[in-house]
Amino acid sequence: MSSTQDRLRVIGREGLGGVEAGELSWVMNLDDADSPRDVIDALGIAPYVNGVQPHAVSTTLEHVKADASLLPEDARILRSSDDDGYRVTLAVGEGWTLIAQRRTNGTAVLNVCAVTEALAREVVQACSAGATAEAEPDESRISMGFWHLGPQCANRSERTITAAAWPQIEGNYSAEVGTALGRVMAQRPEEISGRLLLLHGPPGTGKTSALRALAREWADWCQVDCVLDPEVLFANSGYLMEVAIGVDAYDDTKRRWRLLVLEDCDELIRGSAKESTGQGLSRLLNLTDGMLGQGRDVLVAITTNENLSRLHPAVVRPGRCLAQLEVGRLSYSESMAWLDRELGDRPRPPVGSAGMTLAELIEARDGGSRVQVAPSSAPVGDGGYL
Repeated sequence: MSSTQDRLRVIGREGLGGVEAGELSWVMNLDDADSPRDVIDALGIAPYVNGVQPHAVSTTLEHVKADASLLPEDARILRSSDDDGYRVTLAVGEGWTLIAQRRTNGTAVLNVCAVTEALAREVVQACSAGATAEAEPDESRISMGFWHLGPQCANRSERTITAAAWPQIEGNYSAEVGTALGRVMAQRPEEISGRLLLLHGPPGTGKTSALRALAREWADWCQVDCVLDPEVLFANSGYLMEVAIGVDAYDDTKRRWRLLVLEDCDELIRGSAKESTGQGLSRLLNLTDGMLGQGRDVLVAITTNENLSRLHPAVVRPGRCLAQLEVGRLSYSESMAWLDRELGDRPRPPVGSAGMTLAELIEARDGGSRVQVAPSSAPVGDGGYL
């Protein structure tokens, strides 16, 4: 395409309604930054915009078979694009338009607009029939939600992550912490008292790993969501309300307990939180046991590197925390036992009297495979540059 913008009118084009625009029309400007997929998106949504096909239905398919066409038998293909394995097809039929997007990870997205909602759902069903394979059971893969505030509204994306079972990683923690975490892993809804789960301690001690294992152990009754921008969450009341209500607010058949994970929230819960974050701390406490949290089965897990003595007293007061755990280093004897188990006959690194963190132990186990360059101590001469 030329560098100057060329106008593409997407109304009344081939097979996309065949009539002039209704009350709403639009023009898409294309330049050399646009791709064939952008053209397909524009053509595919035109019948919905101009009102010829005013009903839209979308769905995402997992484990799509390689030979699945993702098209009804009577489909007529108007456009297709195959960009590095990401294939998009625009097809039409009597009263409907379909954009089928097949991704390299085995998923596909179907977007259908049609003259009636029933027809749109019928097309989705025809595209989906026999298109997916039964997934092999894998208990190590769990669903986790991720929230962030976009330009227009709060957005939640769901992803599949890998998480170890608690018995597999219990030995990564000191005996006292492992026992306490085991009690948390065994919690069930009827046993929940406090709504705040607080993990604090130095970096590299396994706080995030413990939360991933918790998501797996609670998977049958609790949906775990990670908030990517917690500092924004408690500064924006509208965003907080969206997250607190959740995506299942209007469907009681899907409602479960929810655990919101906020990582590295030192400023939010330290002693000076009121001065540094304004209403952030108050809103956090309101979500856990105030008016905002009433009627919603929401738990909040916070990880922090702060020492317990520097945390705000309102956060750690009795009755507020379901668990308050200091996750620290393994002792000397525990570190040696970990290395014996993991290294077998390989040489042991030196272990100080204070023991080692989990990150240091893993580094000692896997350090031989790390690629690194030692910094040079030689001065850079005049005129040298990279």
